[in-house]
Amino acid sequence: MPDIRIAQDPAADELLGRDPLALVLGMLLDQQFPMERAFAGPALLAQRLGVSTLSAQDLAEVEPERLKEVFTGPPAVHRYPGSMAERTQAVCRLLVERYDGRAEGLWDDVPDGATLLRRIGELPGFGAQKAKILVALLGKQYGVTPPGWREAAGDYGDDGARRSVADVTDPVSLGEVRAFKQQVKAAAKAAQAGDPTA
Repeated sequence: MPDIRIAQDPAADELLGRDPLALVLGMLLDQQFPMERAFAGPALLAQRLGVSTLSAQDLAEVEPERLKEVFTGPPAVHRYPGSMAERTQAVCRLLVERYDGRAEGLWDDVPDGATLLRRIGELPGFGAQKAKILVALLGKQYGVTPPGWREAAGDYGDDGARRSVADVTDPVSLGEVRAFKQQVKAAAKAAQAGDPTA
């Protein structure tokens, strides 16, 4: 079982390490929300549902309004509890339809990184960048290393990078990733300010 330290909370990180669905959902929730809180979301979800491991089948079948209530809290599982409850259910439904409800079905026996990237990119709420980051996270911390996984992950797959959640292994690396993201945002803002068409 991988030793995950993304949420910076022992119980939440333990769930991420042993429950592939928790990891996938943490990645889903990592949007317009602090990274460590996003990845703590699956543990909060499991706690509220009274389970030790999340079930894609159960989440796919739960009454949508009930799931929205669970997401709303307080505290809320995400900044946008309603839309993220819907996306969570959509991801779980796809996993049930294509992978027997097993999140690890995304990568079990995957022939290469390009296939892994394609499968992840088909998940609702997973754009090109998020899919690459999850490929990098799986390769760097979960031991999912099909041929070509680093190439599929792009810059996120670089060894020693501090670009994304894939590189967070402790509080220091979390700070380094956060600093990198702030630099990227500042550079984009500066570029936009210097562009008269922006």
